[in-house]
Amino acid sequence: MSRPTVARIDLDAVRNNFALAQSLAPNSKTMPMVKANAYGHGAIEVATALASMAPAFGVACIEEAIALRDANISQPILLLEGTFTADEVTQAEHHNLWLMVENQPQLDAILAADLSHQIKVWLGVDTGMHRLGFQPDDLAAAYSALKASRNVHDEIVVTSHFACADDLNNSATSQQIATFDNSLPRGRAPAMPMTSLANSAAILAWPEAQRDWQRPGYMLYGNSPFAEPQANADQLQPVMSFESAVISVREIPAGDSVGYGANWTAQRQSQIATVAVGYGDGYPRHAPNGTPVLVNGVKCPLVGRVSMDMITVDVTDLVNTRVKIGDKVILWGPALPVNEVAAACNTIGYELLTRMPDRVPRIYRQADIKSS
Repeated sequence: MSRPTVARIDLDAVRNNFALAQSLAPNSKTMPMVKANAYGHGAIEVATALASMAPAFGVACIEEAIALRDANISQPILLLEGTFTADEVTQAEHHNLWLMVENQPQLDAILAADLSHQIKVWLGVDTGMHRLGFQPDDLAAAYSALKASRNVHDEIVVTSHFACADDLNNSATSQQIATFDNSLPRGRAPAMPMTSLANSAAILAWPEAQRDWQRPGYMLYGNSPFAEPQANADQLQPVMSFESAVISVREIPAGDSVGYGANWTAQRQSQIATVAVGYGDGYPRHAPNGTPVLVNGVKCPLVGRVSMDMITVDVTDLVNTRVKIGDKVILWGPALPVNEVAAACNTIGYELLTRMPDRVPRIYRQADIKSS
């Protein structure tokens, strides 16, 4: 491997973050979210690392699920968006996939399918996010129809998703919890559905959202969903270190500009380091001047426009370090949180992680495996 741009993935940290999620809700089952290639970390590798711990996995679509099946992941896999076409119901049966049901066409497709075995269903209710799910007043009828179907496993999980759980001062989460509880079908205890509410933010900070299942995503990868410190989130271990190296160093005089569009001009004689990473590697093109980059462990400002394969960094102030070709650069990682970089770019860490392309090699590390 010649180009120095890599993402180092610590699978032990993934397991530790999963264990933290379990410890915060010990009476809940914990389903790790590995959609979007495990938030850019590698779905197959992450699922394999968690296979001895996780009772099931969550993905967005059937293509993601089949990729895990092809990699010999045997746990049930929940399709979080359900089916997009009716034929996917029989595929779900074949591959032991669980289906989210969030609208009438999805429900009708399950009822009409010719199945040899029952499938397990999660039933979504819209408690205020207004994105997916049945309306609370329609939930009981949908639940009853599924319960009566020979195609559906008797254990149905009713679920919803929070809109504002990452805002600790927003009352919307409490309101959503109340709406959810009030919408549940009523009956004797054995007839009551299993339930699931908590995403990463709720697992960490909203214990009243604990139910039968919890669904950690962003926290699994060692990043806080909150904008401020939070005691549980502060225990998370970052999983990815996005790294590259200096490939050129030059001195430029005051008044000269750097990069496409000449959007940064040196106010003094400056030393500029060119780094082998760009938007072709998932580094955000819209990153502004001043976005932090670690060069030899020291925080330095990005200068000039991000190009496809390179960025430029002002290393003038590294007075005690002679920056040279080959020096290590960290774009984000344990010493430079992805949330900090995202904030500088007016986006969120979720986006930076999930948009990283396959061009960036992932190097995996755990106690018994150094890389793959």
